[in-house]
Amino acid sequence: MNRTSLAEQIAAGLPRRRAREIRLKLYGVLAVALGLFLLGSLLTSIVALGWRAFQQSYLALDVYFDPEIIAPQGRMDEDSLRQGDYEALVKRALKDAFPEIADRHATRALYRLASVGAADQLRRMVLSDPRVIGTSQRVWLPASGDVDTFLKGYFKRTDPPEQRRLTDLQIACLDRLAADGRLKLRFNSVFFTAGDSREPELAGILGALLGSFYTIVLTLALSFPLGVAAAVYLEEFAPKQNFWVDLIEVNINNLAAVPSIVFGLLGLAVFLNFFGLPRSTPLVGGLVLALMTLPTVIIASRVALAAVPPWIRDAALGIGASKMQVVFHHLLPLALPGMLTGAIIGTARALGESAPLLMIGMVAFIVDIPKGFGDPATVLPVQIYLWADSAERGFVERAAAAILVLLLFMLLMNALAIVLRKHFERRW
Repeated sequence: MNRTSLAEQIAAGLPRRRAREIRLKLYGVLAVALGLFLLGSLLTSIVALGWRAFQQSYLALDVYFDPEIIAPQGRMDEDSLRQGDYEALVKRALKDAFPEIADRHATRALYRLASVGAADQLRRMVLSDPRVIGTSQRVWLPASGDVDTFLKGYFKRTDPPEQRRLTDLQIACLDRLAADGRLKLRFNSVFFTAGDSREPELAGILGALLGSFYTIVLTLALSFPLGVAAAVYLEEFAPKQNFWVDLIEVNINNLAAVPSIVFGLLGLAVFLNFFGLPRSTPLVGGLVLALMTLPTVIIASRVALAAVPPWIRDAALGIGASKMQVVFHHLLPLALPGMLTGAIIGTARALGESAPLLMIGMVAFIVDIPKGFGDPATVLPVQIYLWADSAERGFVERAAAAILVLLLFMLLMNALAIVLRKHFERRW
């Protein structure tokens, strides 16, 4: 009787258990779907805003390279050509395109159609080929940031002038240029070949990209060998049940969870204030990020070493290999895929950090392209922070485009980790 009653109770409870199981699976599916939806929404918004930064407005002007303006003293050496009044050439070309504009205020508004970088482009043309002096050529010059945002649809003609930041006269001039095929959106090569600028149409990511490259190279060069060496010692050579070894392991695990800005404070106190290293350089940034990445590399390397089957150690020792030979000839080659994966993923995480680098001065406005580890530089996350903090619409879209570049670089690093793991992986 009791057995029958118990069986009946179990049978009666089966539908409820199955219903709970189905609900649990449904909650899991909904959680995954919600996460994918939010991630997709975030990526969609970034792409929708960032792709416009890969285009830039250009206007074609007939420029006469007047020798009296470029080299008024008649000297054609490089120093004289570099100091020529190329802004006057741009203004003359705009004035020649719209000769009917005579009012002083309207003329100033006309001059604001071209970017301040147009004069630099003409200077580079003359320095690269002085034979253009005395000739008239149609040159595509960058338009101003206000023209660029207007052509990209951020503002409409019907908006008040204070919102679109262009007067009716300027819009009429743009319409004439567009009708003549002299106003277009072209690929923004400046975004990939220039450093930062106070004008959005002239700002690029090359300086931040090279700064990130130098910083990450130094981070990987310091953290990987030190992390692997520490992991080998702790896993293979350190005495067990030792107070100092236990203390080191506890601190390594704790350092892996320390907020990144703490490492920035450490770099500020030690590398800058104590050792006197230069601020805003990839050298200090690489040292700080190496300290931050080191616990992750040590933990990943120890896990990779522990994952090697014990019979490999026993077999090597059984044929007469020394402890050092077992580690370097057998364990390290087999654990290398896991070590590389941990190091690359840790470095990719360091690539996206900005808080520790803000503390060591890599938030400075730097126009020049860094040429080494000791040159002032910034990194992509900090550059994104600077642009996103600007009120200019052009800088906001460039911040979104820089995010896309950063995400692509991190995806490539993670793909590299997968390829290396597959290449060095051995099955046993």
